[in-house]
Order: sequence, then C-alpha cells, then structure tokens
Amino acid sequence: MNILAIQRMPGILSTNIKTLPSIGDKKALLLAKELGIQTVEDLIYYFPYRYIDKRTYVKINQIQSEEVYIQVKGKVISKKIIQGKGQRLIIRFSDETGATELVFFKGLKWINESLQIGQSYVIFGKPTKFNNTFNFPHPDFELLSKHLAKPAEQFLPMYNTTERMKTAFLNSKALSQIIRSAFYFINGQIPETLPDYIVTKYDFFTRKESLQQIHFPSSIENLEKAKLRLKFEELFLLQLEHNVTKTNHRERSQGFIFGKVGNNFNDFYNNYLPFSLTGAQKRVVKSIRSDMRTGHQMNRLLQGDVGSGKTLVALLSILIALDNGFQGAIMAPTEILAAQHYNSIKSFLKEMSLNVTLLTGSTKQSERKKILPLIADGTIDIIIGTHALLEETVVFKNLGLAVIDEQHRFGVQQRSRLWKKNPDSIPPHILVMTATPIPRTLAMTLYGDLETSVIDELPPGRKSIQTVHFYEKSRQRLFDFMRSEIASGRQIYVVYPLIEESEKLDLLDLKNGYDAIERSFPLPDYHIGMVHGKLKPEDKEYEMNLFKQGITNILVATTVIEVGVDVPNASVMVIENAERFGLSQLHQLRGRVGRGASKSFCILMTSDKLSSDARTRISIMCQTNDGFAISEADLRLRGPGDISGTAQSGILNLRIADIIKDEPLLKEASRLAEFIVSRDPQLLYPDNALLRKYLLSKKSLQDYSQIS
Repeated sequence: MNILAIQRMPGILSTNIKTLPSIGDKKALLLAKELGIQTVEDLIYYFPYRYIDKRTYVKINQIQSEEVYIQVKGKVISKKIIQGKGQRLIIRFSDETGATELVFFKGLKWINESLQIGQSYVIFGKPTKFNNTFNFPHPDFELLSKHLAKPAEQFLPMYNTTERMKTAFLNSKALSQIIRSAFYFINGQIPETLPDYIVTKYDFFTRKESLQQIHFPSSIENLEKAKLRLKFEELFLLQLEHNVTKTNHRERSQGFIFGKVGNNFNDFYNNYLPFSLTGAQKRVVKSIRSDMRTGHQMNRLLQGDVGSGKTLVALLSILIALDNGFQGAIMAPTEILAAQHYNSIKSFLKEMSLNVTLLTGSTKQSERKKILPLIADGTIDIIIGTHALLEETVVFKNLGLAVIDEQHRFGVQQRSRLWKKNPDSIPPHILVMTATPIPRTLAMTLYGDLETSVIDELPPGRKSIQTVHFYEKSRQRLFDFMRSEIASGRQIYVVYPLIEESEKLDLLDLKNGYDAIERSFPLPDYHIGMVHGKLKPEDKEYEMNLFKQGITNILVATTVIEVGVDVPNASVMVIENAERFGLSQLHQLRGRVGRGASKSFCILMTSDKLSSDARTRISIMCQTNDGFAISEADLRLRGPGDISGTAQSGILNLRIADIIKDEPLLKEASRLAEFIVSRDPQLLYPDNALLRKYLLSKKSLQDYSQIS
C-alpha cells in the first residue's frame, strides 16, 4: 500500500469539539471560524503563547508595568457607576500598601452584585496607567477564601483570542477551561507518535505528558521539557514527510532518460560559451545531468544570487534535453522577465540553428496561430513564456525539461498544469529556480522534498556594488552624484514603492518623484523615463527599450524592475523610501546594477527619522552584498511566512517550533529523519510502525515534489 495515499484513521482526537460538554454549537462555530479549531486534536494543539506565574502576589504600591499580568489580594472599599457615553463601574480596591481602581464596561449588574464592599478578593489582570495612576480594566476576580481553598495553580496559560471571541465571553480563561474539559474527555487516550527508541534517545516526555504539561505545567522544568518534545516532534515529522516523499518520488516516478550529451551541448560549450563557467555552475550542471539520466523525474531547486548565472545553467540543461530529442521550456512570472530570458538565450544561441520562441499574454493572435502548431509538431526547440504556457491551446510535442523561474510567484495548481502538457502524460524533468536566496533552515522546512543546488559564486567580471545610505536632507548631494554619473555616460534607476500617492503611508510617490527629478534634470540635457505595473505592456516595453538603448538617462520605476532587467550600462540604483522595503527586496533591486564594467552604486534614500528595525535593515544592506547572509537576516527580522510567501501557501504552518530560534533542533530532526529513511524508506521496520502509522493517517499527504 502506498504510504502517500491513505486517509486519516478515525479516533477520539478527531472528534468534533461541539460534542464536548463545555461547548455548544455557537462556541464551536466561533472557534472554527476564528481559530480554525474543529476537532479535539485541533484544540489540544492550540498552545498558550505565554504563562502567568500565579504563585506570587503583588502589592499595590509595587505595581510598575503595564506589560505583565499580576495578582493582587485586597478588599473592595467602594463602588460607583458612572453615567455618560456608555456606563462604567468603578470599584475602589485596596491592600495595606495603597489603593487602585477596577474598571468595568460590560456585565455591570452582575459584577456590581458579585463584588461586595468589605469583602476580600484576589484580582488578576494587566494594569493600565491612566493619569499617572495604575488601574485594572476588567480583571478576573475571586473571593480570597475560595481562592485559598483550591489547590494552587502555579502557571496560568494565556491563549491568543480574537475580538469576536472576547465579545462572546470566549477569552483566554474560558478557552483554558474548554481545553481542560477536552483532556477530561480524552481521558488519557492520546496515542504516541514517536517510537520508543527516539523517546529514550532524547529523554523525552511521552506525547500525552507533553500535551498536558504544555497547557497546565506543574513546574518550569516540566514546561520546558514539554516544549522541547513538541518542537522536536513537529520538526522531525515534517522532515520525515519530506524525506519519504523525496525517496518515493526518486524511486517510483517515471521520467525521460537523457542518456547522452550531444552536439547541441558540446558545440555551445566548446565554441559559444560567453565565459568560463564557475566551479559552482559546473557542479550544478553535473548534478542536473546526473538526475536526468536515471529514468526518474528530476525535481531540483536551483538557488543563486542575483547575477550568479542561473540562466546559463538552465540553457545548458535544456541543450541536454534537445540532444535527446526533446523540447525545453522556461516559464517566468512576468513578461519583462520572460522577455529577458528570451533575449539572453537568443543572444547565447545566435550562432546555432535552434528555434527559440517567446509566448506571453501580449503575443498577438496572428503570431499565436503561427507559433502553436510549431510547438505542437516539435519545430520549436525552446519555448519561453509566462502563464500563457499553461493555456489549453499550448500543446508540446515532447516537453523534456521545464524550468520554472522565481517559482514562489506561481500557485501550486498553475505549476502542476505544466507537468501535464505532454501527450503521453510522462511529466518533464523539473528545474525550479530562485534568485531570492533561501536560508538553509527555511529551505529545509519548505523544500526538504526537493534536491537542492546552490550557485554560490559570481561569474568573472561581475563587480561588487557599493551601497550607501542617504537621508532626505542629503537629496542635493544625491542629485549632484547622479549628474556626475550621467556625465560619465552611465544610466540610473530610481525606484519608488508606490504608484499613487498614499496619505496613510506619507510616501513620495512615483509620479511626484518623477516630476521632481524632471525639474532637476530638464530636457534637452536629460531624458527621463517612467515604468510601473499599470502601464500597458507595449508602453512598458517602449520605455524599457529606450533605457536599454541608452537614450533614457534616468528610469523612474516601481519594483516592476526587481527582476528581469539587464542593462549593463546602468551603474546606479537609487531606492526611495528604502525603509519601506524588506531586505530581500532591497537586495533584488540592488542586483539590477553591477552588470557592466563600471563601478556600481546602490543609494538607499530614507526619511531622517527611522525605526530601529529600519535602521538595522539599512545597516545590513550597507555592510554586505552576500544574498544568503541578507536572507538569513531577513528571516530573523520578518519571519519565514513573510519572506517566502509561505503564509499563503500553508506549507509552513508550525504550531510551536520556530525555525529561527530552534535551528539546532531542526538540524538534529533533519539528520535523524534522513538517517531513518535511508535505512527504511517505506518505514516497514517494526520499530518504525508508529512513524508509518502517522504518515498513513495524515489527512492529505500530498506528493509536493510533483508541484513544487
């Protein structure tokens, strides 16, 4: 039975939460809508984000912070209801050191009856400072006698809740009670997921102990031990899934056998290669060549910094496909990038008699009628395009290698449609490329099911780019520098984050910026161009061509030029409002210069006042040109979902582990998963029965290698 094809096994953890005694239909519906919690398993895997130490009490005169929840013992000494725009109840509460106010806006009648003057209570909440005095808005409260009669709950779990939940009285405390009732309902029936040999090796709690302690810890030590087990389990099972998927794909997939390297490859390599390959490029080509002759479908991710020569590697790989009687295709996310690939490859192959075509959304219907039959009958060897390649009218004769550039910009379903373009249904070999360096930890979790190659050397002749930071007050200095570069025959990019003016963000927008530059660089001495995403494709192409031909001195643009524009004579990249960009995007933009023989510069323009986070990003950009170092810093600053688009894909949906803070744990989990699958690819050994059972019970264990 295929390990990847079995549906979830029924069990107590898959019970719908509305069957729990503490939840009705309304609460169940709210939890499903707001938090995605539908089953008991979802509920007990919704972990606290912090804990309150309830072993201590704070005196009123010791309250110092609005940041932490605290407990105070005292008496109600007075109360009053304030009328006005919405009623509020003010309770005066005191201990031997002073007094504070408890402020309530809802449930006033019940609270007023519950809190009696002269009675002693324990209140619990987060103080707020108002007019230099601390008060407690809507604290929890309990009679002191009742509080002391209960066994001490040392640590109170705090859960993230939404405004809708709070309005429905489903706050953190209520959620904690629901989770406690879930544990009573389960009655210890929490099956183990890790084999005994792993639990013993790392001295882990059982899964049952870990889940109980993560919600209701009996000590700090037990809480940390529970976290360690649950983090490792999450990372390990993810790595196990990747390794099993990759192994199954490698062993079971059918792929074209490219058994020879023939005239196309050799002729180009020996006679028309524009420059010697770097050691990294040679290494990657060798790996790709090896993959494509196994008889299994290649699934390889190629990472390479801006300008590292990925396109040349892709072309050499396609030439191997051509030598074996197949076609090759490159799919890019934008027309600019597709046109750039087309022009580069046409230039590389100008001395060779190979047919290369470009197919995008802008390709005229008359052209399509000519191109499509030539793709279908195999006359066209290399097809380069955008999403247009996915249209039903595009049929290949025998697509042998599909190269997907900037693959994170394509949806899963879009990419998978390309695999089904061959008449015989055998998928092409797949090479996915990205110019956004992916930190190792993120690559392990996102692309652990793919073979990965990295081009970590720049081709000879690529110049390092000097990056400097100018504040707005230095604008005249910037313009003087731009004039001197133009006088030396160079060209300049000026990039803005917005097209239309935005009062909310208070940014210089593209059009205002264009006008300001035009005033400082007037005709006929200077020619200014403008490119943005809302331009018609033909207008965009016209402006880009003027810049490529050297007619335009300054190209004012949005991030539409982030990828795919190659103008060797452009030596300066000015990024306006640079504090508004992420590190990886700044690095991508910077990579548009430094492509010619001249010294190149990237100038980061910012407002005079910067947040500490923005200052850190700008400083990192000025210190290094290393894309991988920048991506690591970006990961730490912004988190994995933001920099990789994984938030929308749902692939990286970790509940408790943090791939940044828990990197050593991730590496150990990855090492163990790789070792286990190398010995037992189908997890058939008795010792691995629990692991096999886990993977078989997954709701939908997709073979991501087919669609990455």
